Amino acid sequence: MFALLWVPATIAASALQVARNGLQRGLAPSAGPWGATLVRFLFGLPFSLLFVAAAAVVTPSARPHLTASFWAAAMTGAVAQVLATAALLVAMRRAGFAVGTALQQSSLPLAAILGLIIFHDQLTVVAWIGVAITSGGLAALTWPRGATGEQPLSGAMFGLLSGLCFGFALNAFRHATMAMEPAHPVYAAVASVAVVQAMQATFLTVWLGFRDRGALVAVIARWRESLLAGLCGACASACWFVALGLAPAAPVRAVGVIEAPMAALAGRRFFAERLHARQILAGLAVIVGVVMTTLR
Repeated sequence: MFALLWVPATIAASALQVARNGLQRGLAPSAGPWGATLVRFLFGLPFSLLFVAAAAVVTPSARPHLTASFWAAAMTGAVAQVLATAALLVAMRRAGFAVGTALQQSSLPLAAILGLIIFHDQLTVVAWIGVAITSGGLAALTWPRGATGEQPLSGAMFGLLSGLCFGFALNAFRHATMAMEPAHPVYAAVASVAVVQAMQATFLTVWLGFRDRGALVAVIARWRESLLAGLCGACASACWFVALGLAPAAPVRAVGVIEAPMAALAGRRFFAERLHARQILAGLAVIVGVVMTTLR
């Protein structure tokens, strides 16, 4: 029943993530990268709790298993995702929205390697070739020369750091979801999202309360944008967790590369950014690699 649900779930997650990233970028100048990162978790938490309640009604036999294995994976993923989000926001400001978003797709080969080493996820030879093609395409697509941002080289470095952290987070969240309730993957996904977001929102709120109260004030002052970003973020996270509960991280992240052309369109529409011919051709290579990677 759920065999192919991970594909539309991943596509939906990618679209919602582009919307959330755009809203967060708009908040970053006033709230800073950490304040804009907090928005994703604090304002997304109420919606995540609603999703858990709905999933509990649909699957009354589901029971959360909050084991030590779950907590270890959830905490690892939570920290990695916070760092990845902050790095991504810096990358989008310095290298441009489309380029910064595409650079985080470096989590694809990293997720494949980490999935193989840690969780022993098996991909076919064709899929590994697809990972290599996608990685090469991303390297050309996101090369900082000609980027629209103010500091393209450092922006590229932050984008790669974001991809590295997202690679860790993807595999950690997959493990947390499977440990939570393996018999009910959808329930486990949304419940894991709520637990992780509660940890992230609590930590960042307390930390900013001590280090940067101005960021908290800015986030609250722009609560409408923050709430919309939180809704998009909660929906995106739920979709990501559902996909990761049903398939290995590498093919999930491969399909998620569709986020790159979505971000390119959004960057051109809302931030007046343009991609060069070299980047467009590289994007086509990425699409080929994505298709090959999903053949597992």
